Amino acid sequence: MGEIFAGRYELVDPIGRGGAGAVWRTWDHRRRRYVAAKVLMQSDAGTLLRFVREQALRIDHPHVLAPTSWAADDDQVLFTMDLVGGGSLAHLLADYGPLPPRYVCTLLDQLLAGLDAVHAEDVVHRDIKPANILLEPTGKGRPHLRLSDFGIAMRKGEPRLTETQFVLGTPGYFAPEQLLGAEPDFTADLYAVGLVGLYLLTGAKPDAQALTEQYTHGVPPAPQGVPEPLWQVLGHLLHPDPRSRFRSATGVRKALAGVPELLPPETAPDQEEIEVFDQLPQLPEGFDAQGPRPADVQDPSQTGSFRLAPPNSQAEQQLAAPQGQSTPSPPPHPPTPPSHAAPVGAPVLPQQPYVQAAFPTAGPPVATAGERRPGPPPKVAIPVLLAALVCLAVGAWALATS
Repeated sequence: MGEIFAGRYELVDPIGRGGAGAVWRTWDHRRRRYVAAKVLMQSDAGTLLRFVREQALRIDHPHVLAPTSWAADDDQVLFTMDLVGGGSLAHLLADYGPLPPRYVCTLLDQLLAGLDAVHAEDVVHRDIKPANILLEPTGKGRPHLRLSDFGIAMRKGEPRLTETQFVLGTPGYFAPEQLLGAEPDFTADLYAVGLVGLYLLTGAKPDAQALTEQYTHGVPPAPQGVPEPLWQVLGHLLHPDPRSRFRSATGVRKALAGVPELLPPETAPDQEEIEVFDQLPQLPEGFDAQGPRPADVQDPSQTGSFRLAPPNSQAEQQLAAPQGQSTPSPPPHPPTPPSHAAPVGAPVLPQQPYVQAAFPTAGPPVATAGERRPGPPPKVAIPVLLAALVCLAVGAWALATS
């Protein structure tokens, strides 16, 4: 079974990796569902501060994938997000090549809607690219994207964590003014949206430097494979002078709203239908869609994590006994109604509550689920736990029958 983090998050299997950490499919024992957890792998001060900034974002929008909770345990920290299984726009391009213009208009409108919500929080994303735009597995239906990875995002006015002569981001997606050391601004994000749109239409990563050189006498002609009505929007997004671009994501959406009606209908009989399918790997042994399988459910150990039930326990004997064979009867006690009884082997969270607190700015993160010094577990722990469960069940049965 996977490692239990802070007594709540069970790391199931790794599904991605970034510059600062690994992303795991994770079972949330409190909310009883799978989530994505980004686990910080580095420990230098700059990386930790960016991690703190990223986990602090709480942007609730259908086209934004932002952190929802965080936890710290010993010397590790993580935050969780919704689990999105349809891959990224980079995967979609690898599967299908250039996408139909009307399909691209739908994707760009959703991307701009999410970016508008991000900018409304005064946050500049700074790393918009196909690999950071994820897709829900909607099959052949209408696509649904989520803007993700806020690892280098920052609020306007916040202090920069790098020297001014260094630029953070992905090469090839920088706005020209970023390379000159300008402060991060919304128009730089909009420039990156233009590059993403051009990539989706042509299937080839745009050469930002070559594009800049073409803007000598205004917006250049549309590149091959880009419809003129759509280029009128993308061309202004890609203007090297930020003052000549759209000023907001809302403005771009308004300009984009009428473009699909100006495009020729897509009637090519041999055109492949776009399908966004679930790309997550199969769950490892011991897990299914409802979480850890009942036979593998764990109990909390004295360190705040989970462990398997002790071998040859009464519960294990009952589960393993073939039909028609009896097992030694336990000491008599009042019957426990199934509707009120705790299921055998069900996970029990540590008694100390999960706490969300501010990260320290220096020193190792503290454990939020409570720290206990390692040592031999008391011999009465399991009998006391069983007795407590029996008492609770008897009380519930008495209330139900009174």
